[in-house]
Amino acid sequence: MSNRSLRLTVAAAAVLALGACTGPPAADAPAGAATGTATDTASTADEGLSGTLTVFAAASLTDVFTTLGEQFEQQHPQVDVQFSFAGSSALAAQLTQGAPADLFAAADETQMARVQEAGLVEDPKGFAANRLMLAVPPANPAGLRPPEGQPGLPSLAEVLTSDVTLAVCAEEVPCGAAAAEVLAAAGQPATPDTYEEDVRAVLTKVELGEVDAGLVYVSDVAAAGDGVVAFAFREGEQAVNRYEAAVLTAAPNPAAARAFSELVRSDAGQAALGAAGFPPA
Repeated sequence: MSNRSLRLTVAAAAVLALGACTGPPAADAPAGAATGTATDTASTADEGLSGTLTVFAAASLTDVFTTLGEQFEQQHPQVDVQFSFAGSSALAAQLTQGAPADLFAAADETQMARVQEAGLVEDPKGFAANRLMLAVPPANPAGLRPPEGQPGLPSLAEVLTSDVTLAVCAEEVPCGAAAAEVLAAAGQPATPDTYEEDVRAVLTKVELGEVDAGLVYVSDVAAAGDGVVAFAFREGEQAVNRYEAAVLTAAPNPAAARAFSELVRSDAGQAALGAAGFPPA
């Protein structure tokens, strides 16, 4: 089987497995829902919206939020959407230190709780989920692959070996906390060689062949396309990250922030997230 076929097969299995935990994937929405129209997202339609909308969002949301931001600007021509993408822990730290923003979208509930406990956000709302896969460069120099002929998802310990160079996120970042959890659940089959500031940095290390493998989200595998081969593993189901978004209490543009949050949670937004590899929360 070619690497391309293997990647597609395993990625499909991963999405199905995660869907079993979180409900049917939003990608099953009717064709065309991901692009959306003003009618599809009537709740966000407010011709009075204007100004700059500043969104702090987890790095794993880069592609899909950029797309939704462009859609939002088309629906509201007087609004300029500005994104700051980074690890959720770094964004939470910036917010608690006084950085101005309108909306915070975190990759897990822990980082959202940090800013909520500081009284900086309104009621957070879940909008997506994610879990980890093991990604390797297309050439797969370490020869990592799950055992053949075995039903169900393998353990990470059956795929990952101790002599590989492994990249993960720093533990204070949601993807890093999830990586530590799945490695521990698998009996610590390998020790990370590099800790990156966010999941996109891990993905880049893998794509460039600077490491043998990396733990990244299902959505990052989807974004990478042919840039990586990825394997699902059963411990990933024990560390599902749930994404939340909340408007900042001191938001300079709260009306636009609420409208964008509604777009993300609308049928069109959920379809876009599902197509990008994010099952519903």
